[in-house]
Amino acid sequence: MSDLRIGIVGVGAMGADHAERIVRHTSGARLVAVSDPDTARAEELATRLSGQSAVRVIEDPLALIGTREVDAVILASPGFAHAEQLFACLEHGKPVLCEKPLTMDAASSLQVVEAEHKLGRQLIQVGFMRRFDPEYAALKQLLDSGELGRPLLLHNVHRNKANGPGFRSEMIVRDSMVHEVDVARWLFDSEITKITVHAPKPTSAVPEGVLDPQFAVFEMANGAMADVEVFVNFQVGYEVRCEAVAERGSATIGLGSGVLTRAAGHWGGAMPEDFRVRFDRAYDIEVQRWVEAVGRGEIDGPSAWDGYAAAAVCEAGVASLSTGQPVTVDLADRHAVLG
Repeated sequence: MSDLRIGIVGVGAMGADHAERIVRHTSGARLVAVSDPDTARAEELATRLSGQSAVRVIEDPLALIGTREVDAVILASPGFAHAEQLFACLEHGKPVLCEKPLTMDAASSLQVVEAEHKLGRQLIQVGFMRRFDPEYAALKQLLDSGELGRPLLLHNVHRNKANGPGFRSEMIVRDSMVHEVDVARWLFDSEITKITVHAPKPTSAVPEGVLDPQFAVFEMANGAMADVEVFVNFQVGYEVRCEAVAERGSATIGLGSGVLTRAAGHWGGAMPEDFRVRFDRAYDIEVQRWVEAVGRGEIDGPSAWDGYAAAAVCEAGVASLSTGQPVTVDLADRHAVLG
């Protein structure tokens, strides 16, 4: 079977990282085209990664999606462009790995889910890469085994070293907390029915008006609860931790697996700079499994519905952030939508 020919829309930090991954680490796949509003950046990447076959720069992302030279698409473009590009992928029957968010709001995300369902096959996989991280996968397996009994609580910490001045309060919910939204739904196999987002006095590292850090509580349909601290200007490094508490025990991941040193009156280890270091292996597994699933005519990861559900929770979270009060998640009936 010939290699899957992949086109990437958006080659900023995430898209460029995926381009390198396809070329250097992914078997059964070949990067054939890239598209980005910054054509100079796209040209530089295409030139650098062209090997036995050239990587084309296609200025119009919709043209990249539509060309017969591309079998499947990775969307790493800004979230506001996703809806149009996803509908194009569906129109052309192109499997797509879409980085979060699915779209910018629950209504358009639901429209994407409905459009895909009408095709009668799943083409969209959403890039919630934590499901592919070996530690998260092991935690999921442990909880599903029933060894610890019924899961009751989930505690999450999500800290970034720094974010730019344009990273607003609602983006902390939609672009950062969204990962814990998906993690909670996945680990506890239950929808989030209500969310409350609190914010203490902000760190001095952010501009006036930005609420960072934030603390959220999720109430689940199965009676469990989850919380998350999101702090995107932590100043120290990138840190993601998760503890599940069940009836007969608890399990924690993200404590760090690097070398622990003791010297000169101090002990400790290194903290990664950003998510690409902490979740490098997860991204490798995610993309490889996606490529293999496309070859089988399937997806192997978070679906369009998962992207929609996360968008609905984050929409409620932004509303709660403005009031500090619990907000009920307005989620469509899955059976009514998907049958």
